[in-house]
Amino acid sequence: MKPIGPLPPEFAGQKGALAIAGLDAEAWATTAGDTPLFVYDSDIVAARVARFRAAFPAIDLHYAIKANPHAYLLARIAPLVDGLDVASVGELGVALAVKPAAAISFAGPGKRDAELAAAIRAGATLNVESEGEATRALAQGDALGIAPRLAVRVNPDVELRGSGMKMGGRPSPFGVDAIRAAALVRAIVAGGADWRGFHIYAGSQALSADAVAETQAATVALAGRLADEAGQAPPLVNLGGGFGIPYFAGDQPLDVEHVGIRLAETLAARPAALADARFAIELGRWLVAEAGIYLTRIVDVKESGGEIFVVVDGGLHHQLAASGNFGTVVRRNYPIAVAARMGEAAEATVSVVGPLCTPLDRLGDRVALPRMAVGDLVAIFLAGAYGASASPAAFLGHPPATELVAPLSGS
Repeated sequence: MKPIGPLPPEFAGQKGALAIAGLDAEAWATTAGDTPLFVYDSDIVAARVARFRAAFPAIDLHYAIKANPHAYLLARIAPLVDGLDVASVGELGVALAVKPAAAISFAGPGKRDAELAAAIRAGATLNVESEGEATRALAQGDALGIAPRLAVRVNPDVELRGSGMKMGGRPSPFGVDAIRAAALVRAIVAGGADWRGFHIYAGSQALSADAVAETQAATVALAGRLADEAGQAPPLVNLGGGFGIPYFAGDQPLDVEHVGIRLAETLAARPAALADARFAIELGRWLVAEAGIYLTRIVDVKESGGEIFVVVDGGLHHQLAASGNFGTVVRRNYPIAVAARMGEAAEATVSVVGPLCTPLDRLGDRVALPRMAVGDLVAIFLAGAYGASASPAAFLGHPPATELVAPLSGS
């Protein structure tokens, strides 16, 4: 038997039928017309935003669309946040439908000329990731007769300790090395750009409040040093994100209130060059992951070699991350439950597998679950981030999963 991760707090104490936004899981399946499906509870997202606002009252909140770009969910998030961060021209179009361009920033190391032009034409901020990209952005701006809004993405000389994905303190395709960032700022200002500040992202999926706070303090110090070197005070410093959620057994939730206290202390003593700067934190999974549940129905229960395999109609083609094939070095189990038997004692150790012709299609690896039968719904939690849009939906030609947003109006 292998352990599973902790249930999100909104679901941890439930008994009997799983309820999502006041409706039981079977009702959601009926509404969708078929399984598998994702259900996103936008009230949970709103509660996360409110918690952030209480902990960071003086900090802008940006939502990283890549975590979950579902249009109706995004429409509910957009009024709650100060900015949207995109990573493609496709995401830019989705963002422009719900937020003014001045509140949108565009990151990514491989922006093509047409993408640069689209962002400049719209009035979004480009987080330039190299000297070459900055040169191309300035050229596109000249051709359009528009001063491009440019921020410099910095590859910091620190990394986020304990993060699941480190994006700083090492050679990286993301951003300009800190040692060259000030020179790039001077070049883009001299080139006529509307300089918008720094974007500094050191890592993601960290659960240590002290590690996040230490990285934020180092990031503020770095931004101050670069501003002095460049001779330019930044309008905005995007501190990145890094806020993790507890996916696996033994994980503990991030104490964001402690992070907020530490950041307030850091900003109270910030360098003079940052005296008038605004600060932002860019979050994705922390806002939406725990709001999503993936529901899939059992189509077969079989025994092989003394092990029990529960075969469901969903799999890695919809929920790649839960299968362990989305950047996880050691395959561990997301929280999983039999939707009709929340809180019941486990009766068997089983592996929950999908319909795909690959041994990688495993949503639960030797997990202890209550009794189950063909037709029962299985719930995979933490499905609100990097789920449907981050999975190989076309693999083997199975249909896409339905996505529903609660409240249901407009879904």
